[in-house]
Amino acid sequence: MIVARPSAERGKVNAGWLDSRHTFSFGHFHDPKWMGFGPLRVINEDRVAPRGGFPPHRHANMEILSYVLSGGLAHRDDTGSEGVLRPGEVQWMSAGHGIEHSEFNASDAEPVHFLQIWIQPDRLNAQPAYEQRAFDPEARRGRWATLVSPDGADGSLAIRQQAILRGTRLGAGEAIQVAFDPSRRYWLHVAQGEVALEDHGLQAGDALGFVDEGGTHVLTGRGTGIADVLLFDLPA
Repeated sequence: MIVARPSAERGKVNAGWLDSRHTFSFGHFHDPKWMGFGPLRVINEDRVAPRGGFPPHRHANMEILSYVLSGGLAHRDDTGSEGVLRPGEVQWMSAGHGIEHSEFNASDAEPVHFLQIWIQPDRLNAQPAYEQRAFDPEARRGRWATLVSPDGADGSLAIRQQAILRGTRLGAGEAIQVAFDPSRRYWLHVAQGEVALEDHGLQAGDALGFVDEGGTHVLTGRGTGIADVLLFDLPA
């Protein structure tokens, strides 16, 4: 089964300093049909104005990933971790038994555009943890690169769930295979650009979910820019 999640049908929030699109129910946006996809609970596409951001607040028992598309995102938490996340980097924060953190635009002149991703962990009340890592975008050109995994394989960030996040970048006409194991489920999210998965044309913000699907599909870049695509490989 293939489920489509068009960008235009996502939840919308505009708070002046924040312009956000919610793939799944989050905050004031509630849609019982879109409560998550397996352990994948949140994909928010956020645009934060200069000097804007999320002041200190708490989370528990959630694996939180941030993926910057443009600009810089300044992180700070009560474990003492802090840093600025730039395009090409992935930030992992495991909230564990509880962590307080803030995320602000690192610039007073330019907006920051990023994805906030939540994955439910496979264990509860672990020690909070934080790490950010740079991944060369050119190393993903025309191939899948592992960004997140349960065991840190291939230099990826190790998270507390049996989930794998892979990324690729495709120019127009460039193609790559996507292999599905029917015992898993998959979520394909277009972060930037335009692609086609055979008969499915997808633009930035569009997504497809795959349940009980096997075999190999072909993903092809379209349009004039470089497409940035994320593939979540999740337990069924």
